[in-house]
Amino acid sequence: MTADRHAQGTPGESVIAGQTVVVIGASAGIGRETARQVRAGGGRVVLVGRNPERLQEAARELEPVSTAAFDASDTDRLTRFFQDLPGPVDHVLLTAGSPAYMPLDGMNIADASNAMAERMAMTLGVALGSRDKVRAGGTLLFLGGTGGRRPGVGMSVMTAMTAALPALTANLALELAPIRANLIAAGFVDTPLSASLLGDQLEARREELRRTLPIRRVVGPEDVASLAVHIMGNEALTGATFDVDGGQQLIAR
Repeated sequence: MTADRHAQGTPGESVIAGQTVVVIGASAGIGRETARQVRAGGGRVVLVGRNPERLQEAARELEPVSTAAFDASDTDRLTRFFQDLPGPVDHVLLTAGSPAYMPLDGMNIADASNAMAERMAMTLGVALGSRDKVRAGGTLLFLGGTGGRRPGVGMSVMTAMTAALPALTANLALELAPIRANLIAAGFVDTPLSASLLGDQLEARREELRRTLPIRRVVGPEDVASLAVHIMGNEALTGATFDVDGGQQLIAR
């Protein structure tokens, strides 16, 4: 499933051409856009998503090698997926998971524990399950966020996960070498997930970001996807966290 070629390619050739990327969380948003850019660059994709209908819609557009519909938080199912996956593959991208905003006032400790455990388990599940499938020099690429770097009401769980993911990624880069491990930390990204979280406040948030971000526009899935493809193609990158937030962290609250 993988190409016998150096990842940097030759002049005029896409760095992803001929390579196979497993995208977990591929049915919408950042995952789907990354799969789209991989296909546009001449690569192949394996699509994983929780919603079978949306996954099949993505498959009709992207013509993947294969698809698998399951919830990546089910680590037993995630393990079986990698066991059954023909290999080797070049890269694995994990975008599955949702933010966990939980004010301490009224927090359910079981829900908070489950949110943190689920995210760590998915990340470790991908690392353990894929290590015999990803070629040397390929990468495991995880998606985190930048919002939890600032304390705030309702951010206790988010700040803990925001701090944990870069440390976990750096350790995975050492333990999985020569497979690479990297993390993308995104700010607000205009995705269907963001729309579902913000509801009728979405347009106001967009307008605020257009007015205040240094880039004077809202970050979209294509911005994150292009960074993901670059990280996949650059074999000097491992153990690192890459921010893509349009300068959101530079703005005082």
